[in-house]
Amino acid sequence: MNKMKPIYEPKGKAKEYGDYALNIYTGCPHRCYYCFAPNVLHKDRELFHSCVEPRKDIVEETRKQLERENITGKLIHLCFTCDPYPFGYDTTPTREIIKLLKKYGNHVQILTKGHGNRDFDLLDGEDWYGVTIDGTGAQFDLMRGNDLRNASRSGIKTWVSFEPVLSEPFVLAAIRRLAFADKVKIGKLNYYPSDINWAEFGRKAEALCKELGLDYYIKDSLRAEMEK
Repeated sequence: MNKMKPIYEPKGKAKEYGDYALNIYTGCPHRCYYCFAPNVLHKDRELFHSCVEPRKDIVEETRKQLERENITGKLIHLCFTCDPYPFGYDTTPTREIIKLLKKYGNHVQILTKGHGNRDFDLLDGEDWYGVTIDGTGAQFDLMRGNDLRNASRSGIKTWVSFEPVLSEPFVLAAIRRLAFADKVKIGKLNYYPSDINWAEFGRKAEALCKELGLDYYIKDSLRAEMEK
């Protein structure tokens, strides 16, 4: 019988985010129309967004893999095909996963559209707390920005994923507003139509990051547009 391996090495474009990753839940309630996860997982989109629960035995299977493979000293991304803090759901499994990863000497790189401040007490200066800002909801983006600021004040490394960019003026303003973050990553909307001039936007975003002294990364697909 094949052993479950929750911790894995991402491939393709996902490699831009880190060397290791772990997905905790079966779906995500945020309903981002551009979400790639249902296609990657070969799941019905509505089922993916409505059936959100911890993967079977995820905490125990993570513990077993950490012990079996002696995984330590790694930065592990949470998560790619789900959100570690899905709105409206108990995120205790996320907390338990973080505890385990830390116990075995690893660090976490969190990316969420949710509310992860409950776990700041588990994180330290070698962990990363990140939020996705795309401009889809000002109220929620304000909450994410506040969480990011509180994480920074707690001594946790912070980062912002501006991917995909849905509104050029919104994102440029948000880059300036969240300039306290330790790192930003910026990427274009792929596979869907957009009236954004990506080459022009990318150059504006890069110039702004340089002006603010930000540690920034332009995702490959946006960089390609800028270099045309």
